[in-house]
Amino acid sequence: MSLATEVLEGNRRALSRLISAVENHSPDGAAALAELYPHTGRAHLVGITGSPGTGKSSLVNQITLALRSRGKTVGIVAVDPTSPFSGGAILGDRIRMRDLSGDPGVFIRSMATRGSLGGLARATADVVKVLDGAGFDTILIETVGAGQSEVDIASHAHTVLVVEAPGMGDDVQAIKAGILEIADILVVNKSDDPRAQNTIRTLRAMLDLNASGQGQKKVSHHGQLVDVVMPPDASPEQDDLRWDVPIQATDALSGEGIDDVIEALDRHRTHLQDNGGLKRRLRKQVITEIDALLSEALLARLLERVDRSHLDALVERVVSRELVPQAVVEMLIDGS
Repeated sequence: MSLATEVLEGNRRALSRLISAVENHSPDGAAALAELYPHTGRAHLVGITGSPGTGKSSLVNQITLALRSRGKTVGIVAVDPTSPFSGGAILGDRIRMRDLSGDPGVFIRSMATRGSLGGLARATADVVKVLDGAGFDTILIETVGAGQSEVDIASHAHTVLVVEAPGMGDDVQAIKAGILEIADILVVNKSDDPRAQNTIRTLRAMLDLNASGQGQKKVSHHGQLVDVVMPPDASPEQDDLRWDVPIQATDALSGEGIDDVIEALDRHRTHLQDNGGLKRRLRKQVITEIDALLSEALLARLLERVDRSHLDALVERVVSRELVPQAVVEMLIDGS
């Protein structure tokens, strides 16, 4: 029996083995993933991002408990910082998910960023596919919270949930980080903090500002909000912009407000299904993934053809300021 078949039959050990094989980019993992791929596309992929310290892991724990109480199965991909010693994931935040241990309807996998920009490991998309093919209803992708590069989560999820918290040094961390624009749902966690309402009001004002005026969008540039003119036919995803981003107040420690978050997740998925946004997002995800895989494969093939001593000599010429790096790239591509 193949590894993929075992996963489809609900074998948890096989699921763990397949995810490890996928993370290690083994040929067996690639073959099993290809066999599993026709069974994917049914799960709701939810990205959860935000600044460190906003309570993302505690929120994931509460969302999972709420989904389980509704009979939904949940896969969790928790992208952690990489240990500088072992190269593996630092699993401290997973302690907050101990309430989920032993639940057969929940599968948690921690992954190391391994230096990936945006806090998303390169294998994250494949691990999500494995969990999707394994039949989980909802897959939560929690990122490390690495600032502006967290926008990468938008390439992996159907619904992006951005978590904010009062008292983080700025009422609108998301704006400065450049991630407000990717939020489908905003969550202000730690709502018992007296400053929470002010954070909610500020975020609401910024969302209203973004929506004001037709043909314009406010974006963050070097800490300043600037207008970007958007033609009516600028993007086939214009229907997605009609979604009014809700702001949900939660307290992840007590579970307050979690039901509202679940309702918002359901409404957003229905919204995407009704207006074709789900298919457009999937197409964008596929294009992004193919671009990344193509770049990786072409680079590997190029480096296989390049003599190492020749490359070292070119590097030395850059170090001595005889060549600029761009010239080296052109020379390598031309085979000179």
